[in-house]
Amino acid sequence: MAGGVNVTEQAAAKIKEMVAAENREGQGLRLKVVGGGCSGLQYKLDFDLPKATDKVFEKDGAKVLVDMKSLLYLSGTELDYKEELMQSGFVFQNPNVKKACGCGASFTV
Repeated sequence: MAGGVNVTEQAAAKIKEMVAAENREGQGLRLKVVGGGCSGLQYKLDFDLPKATDKVFEKDGAKVLVDMKSLLYLSGTELDYKEELMQSGFVFQNPNVKKACGCGASFTV
């Protein structure tokens, strides 16, 4: 989805599972880009209620909330969730990233 954030079925299922488990009815997963990390920018995830200025991306009832400043860095990003033997978590396929650090948590655009 150009101009927005595409949420995969796996990510949507995990978001809904976490919202239900933590009793966060009406909330969504806030996806934010903040300064920091070894490459200059990093992703920050938290649960929050939607704000009037947020762009809300929905998939199967799961909400991803993005503020307008972060959307500049996240346009076209795919949010996925991977469960693997050594590591599980949300994974970002961000076409705007020019360079990422080895851990994948920090990037530059």
